[in-house]
Amino acid sequence: MAESIAELIGRHPVLEGLSPEDVEQVAGCSHNVVAEVGEVLFREGDPATTLYLVRRGQISLEVHAPGRESLVIETVGDGSVVGWSWLFPPYRWTLTGRVTATLGAVAIDGNCLRGKADADHELGYVLMRRFAAIMLQRLLATRLRLLDLYGDGAGG
Repeated sequence: MAESIAELIGRHPVLEGLSPEDVEQVAGCSHNVVAEVGEVLFREGDPATTLYLVRRGQISLEVHAPGRESLVIETVGDGSVVGWSWLFPPYRWTLTGRVTATLGAVAIDGNCLRGKADADHELGYVLMRRFAAIMLQRLLATRLRLLDLYGDGAGG
């Protein structure tokens, strides 16, 4: 039997433990997506309108590097969350997301969810706390990647 969007959301690691009411609010903004290897889900600089709850597959998060290939900052997979740019003005993607292993995800309409979070501050607070933890992890991963790229070769 196929699982409902609400069931998928309620079991996803970042949203696990939300109240049934909150899960239903998020589910009201959501749909399933499948994307194949090589597909670009979003591009740096484009309007950011979607949050992805990765169920299976992988997405590389890339930054444009003038005069060279895009730089992969991180590759995320099962149980990850991609996309919080819809939360903050100017609502533009700061990275490019490219599928590197066939993706199955729940796509959440950021405009819809932001509206619900604005109307229900408790929901907004819970979501912000959870997304802030992810942002911190990504910031640390970016820092480590930069240290790796620009280290002096003497251990760091």
